[in-house]
Amino acid sequence: MKAVAYYQSLPADHADALQDIELPAPTPGPRDLLVEVMAISVNPVDTKIRRNVAPEDGAAKVLGWDASGIVKAVGSDVSLFQPGDRVYYAGAINRVGANSELHVVDERIVGRMPAKLAFAEAAALPLTAITAWELLFERLQITQGNTDLGQSLLIVGAAGGVGSILVQLARQLTGLTVIGTASRPETQAWVRQLGAHHVIDHRQPLSEELKRIGINQVTHVASLTQTDQHYAQLVEALAPQGRLALIDDPEQPLDIMPLKRKSLSLHWELMFTRSLFETADMIEQHRLLQRVAELVDAGTLKTTLGEHFGSINAANLGRAHALLESGTARGKIVLEGF
Repeated sequence: MKAVAYYQSLPADHADALQDIELPAPTPGPRDLLVEVMAISVNPVDTKIRRNVAPEDGAAKVLGWDASGIVKAVGSDVSLFQPGDRVYYAGAINRVGANSELHVVDERIVGRMPAKLAFAEAAALPLTAITAWELLFERLQITQGNTDLGQSLLIVGAAGGVGSILVQLARQLTGLTVIGTASRPETQAWVRQLGAHHVIDHRQPLSEELKRIGINQVTHVASLTQTDQHYAQLVEALAPQGRLALIDDPEQPLDIMPLKRKSLSLHWELMFTRSLFETADMIEQHRLLQRVAELVDAGTLKTTLGEHFGSINAANLGRAHALLESGTARGKIVLEGF
């Protein structure tokens, strides 16, 4: 089967950073689906691993943790899906990625694709939807429902992949006042279009930007990028007993002592945790993706596809990695077909 992989950690613009290769088709385990991959999308995790994780013993390493496709075969213990089903999923970080014609994935972290979406539109959603949902409802413990409880959510980096779905979830499914940050006119417009009540510029001090729009403090923060750069401002902006959740990898260690005076809590979200440790509630990601598909089909949520980079090959994936590393991507980058 065709696949895109790397053999050594190289800059995204290097000719050999990613390579088109042929690999044997995988065999599904008892709880696995064998999926014919129709479309994929690219996430920061892809670029981080390509830059920092050397493949073992010179073997090819396949990236890709967002895919949509058609179930071709199922393992002996599979009960949720059957061949022919159209599915979407983010996969597991400790297994081979999905940038290949065929891929195996545990059924407990797979959902049926939204019926209204094409494969490319669906591939944009899984990793970011799982991350945003878990962050909002499990880490920050926001209550679902549109009742105004006087709570507010500041989303730092609201125009990116996770931010683009988090803004929608927070606006459509909760009573939160949603404040997104974005730094360019086109990304600010994107965040407003997704439903944010307010948009502020994260190139400016965040506490000053909040005061400019008449908000002195927020009850919750979702810091999706550059947390270490904004950390002091986030602590200042949070109301006493507030909650701060983050998903990025701060370059500098975070000092938790400033959180004490306000009794602030810090929450990590990593959507791979459940599959990595095969937690008892791993199937919650299946249920979550099913719910997201229902919300998309009902018109409550929309795909966060930002740019379509063409077919799935090394050259196009290299361009996608470079754009993600530039920090200027809007929404999700998808590729479709081999």
